[in-house]
Amino acid sequence: MKRWLAMLAMALAAGTSMAADAPAPRPQGAAPAAGQAGAPGSSAPTKAAGDLAPDNTAASRGAPAPVGAATAGDIAPAATPTGAAPRVESIDILKQNQAERTRDQPGNNAPVWRKVVSGEPNYSSLPYPESGVLIQPKAQYPGQPIPVTAGEAWRRFRNGPMIGIGGWLIIGVLAILAAMYFIKGPLKVHSPPTGRKIQRFTPVERFVHWTTAITFVLLAVSGLCMMFGKFLLMPILGHTLFGYLTYALKTIHNFVGPLFTVSIIVTFLMFVKDNFPIAADIKWLAKLGGLFGNGHAPAGRFNAGEKLWFWGGVTLLGLAASGSGFVLDKLVPNLEYTRFLMQGANLLHITATALMMAFALGHIYLGTIGMQGAYKAMREGYVDDAWAREHHDIWYQQVVEGKVPRVRAPEHDGEPVPPAAPKTI
Repeated sequence: MKRWLAMLAMALAAGTSMAADAPAPRPQGAAPAAGQAGAPGSSAPTKAAGDLAPDNTAASRGAPAPVGAATAGDIAPAATPTGAAPRVESIDILKQNQAERTRDQPGNNAPVWRKVVSGEPNYSSLPYPESGVLIQPKAQYPGQPIPVTAGEAWRRFRNGPMIGIGGWLIIGVLAILAAMYFIKGPLKVHSPPTGRKIQRFTPVERFVHWTTAITFVLLAVSGLCMMFGKFLLMPILGHTLFGYLTYALKTIHNFVGPLFTVSIIVTFLMFVKDNFPIAADIKWLAKLGGLFGNGHAPAGRFNAGEKLWFWGGVTLLGLAASGSGFVLDKLVPNLEYTRFLMQGANLLHITATALMMAFALGHIYLGTIGMQGAYKAMREGYVDDAWAREHHDIWYQQVVEGKVPRVRAPEHDGEPVPPAAPKTI
C-alpha cells in the first residue's frame, strides 16, 4: 500500500512539472510569439522578430490586421545575454566608484584596489609622510620588460641583476688572483737583504690600518651572508639556524659600521699627503706594476695601484657604503625616510660594497701572499733597504737623501731603533 502511494505521488509531481513547462495558450487567430513553435500539426518554422520578412499576409499588402493579432512592433526585445553584468555598461565600468560598483555588483572591490595600486596619496590620519600611499606607483628598472609596482620592481632588481653581477664580480676577481699566483707567483725581491731597515709604517699608522682592515672584514663577511646566505647557507643550515646566524651578523654589521666609517676618515687624513698623483704613476700604470715590460715600475711611498685603492676604494666607495648604510639604519637626523629613498640607498649600498670587496681582494692579495715582505711591513712596520729600493725606488731615494726620515716614530715597546744607514757616494 505504501509503495503504491509513493508511486502515485511521484506521478502527480511529474504531471505538475510538465504542466508548468507547457506554453501558455494564445487567443484564436493570434500569431505565435517569436521563438515559439507553430500550431500543432504545422510544419512551417516560426521566424524571430529580427528575421520577419515580407510575405503575402494581409499586413504586408497594407490590409488591416485582424483584431488581436500581434505586429512586429509589439514583439518584446530579446532578453539580456547570459553572463552580462546587470545594469553595468562595459564602456563605463572602469569609471565607477566603489559605491556604484557595490550597487551593481555587490562584493566587487575592484575600484578600491585600482585606487590602491595607482600610488596616488589618499587621506590618512597617521603622521608618517607616506601613510596615505599603501602601494607605490609603477616603476621599471633596467632590464625589466614591463613596469610593476616600485616595491616589486626593486625586489626583482635587487635579487636579480644586482646580486648576480656582484657575486660573479667577486668570483671573477678571485679567479684572476688565483691564476696570477699559480702562473706568475708572488712578487719577490731579487736583491739580497742588506740588514738596514726603514720604518715604513709608524705604530699609529699600523693601528689605524688594522682597525680599518678588521672592521672591513667583519662587514664584508656579514654583508655576504645577508646577500647570498638565503641562497647558499639556508638550504644547508635550515631556516632556524640561519635565522639566528643572520640576526647575529646583522647586529655586528650595525655596530661595526660606524667604527669603520671613523677608521676610513682617520685613514684618509693620515695617508692623504703621500697619495697625490705624480708623473711616475703613469709609468707604473703603463707597466701595470711590473707585470708587463722589463724591470720594475717606479713608485713613491705608495705606487699607482695603492693610490687607486686609496682614492677609489677607501675614500669614494668607503664613504658611499658608509653613507648609504647610515640611511638604511636611519641614523641621519632630519631626513625623510621614504620608501623610494630606502630602495635607492639599498641599491647604492650593494653597488659600493660589491665594488669595494672586489677592489679589496687585490689589495689583500698583494699585501699578504702576492708580494714578498709586504705583510711583514704592515705587521712590524719596517722594510729592508733592498725591498724599498726594488718596489718603491723614488721613496727609497728620498730616504737616502735625507728628505724623508729613516725612522719617523721610535718604537715604545722595547724594540731597539735600527741604526742609521751609512751615507753612500
